[in-house]
Amino acid sequence: MAVKAQTLKQAKTISSNNFELVWWVFMRVSGVLLVFMVLGHLWMENIAINSAIVHYDYLAERFSQPTWKMYDIFLLFLTLLHGANGLRYVLDDYIKNLQTRFWVKTIVFTLIAAVFIIGASTLWSFSFQQMGEVVQGAQGH
Repeated sequence: MAVKAQTLKQAKTISSNNFELVWWVFMRVSGVLLVFMVLGHLWMENIAINSAIVHYDYLAERFSQPTWKMYDIFLLFLTLLHGANGLRYVLDDYIKNLQTRFWVKTIVFTLIAAVFIIGASTLWSFSFQQMGEVVQGAQGH
């Protein structure tokens, strides 16, 4: 079950095992990290540049750089992991039947893993520059 504590000291005394304590700490650290990563992403994509001039070529150039790919994959991974752990807390609190809880968690976590795999493979497997040339060729540019 979820550790319902406000401080690390309370969490250490309440948690039944180190697994729950690690997830409790993870939620606090990842939450703070996500705030800064999302604000950084918003700054870089909407404020640092004129978002009115963002087009496919700009995105293709951005996604052709491994640094941006890693940043976006890490943001995707951390967001999904943070959300999945929060959802695990909710499922533990509201689904009392152990067998039902097991199958709901299995389905939900499988879907979350599929979303990550699709998102990460989209960032790494496509050559956005070549795709842009194909799209422009199809449009007759």
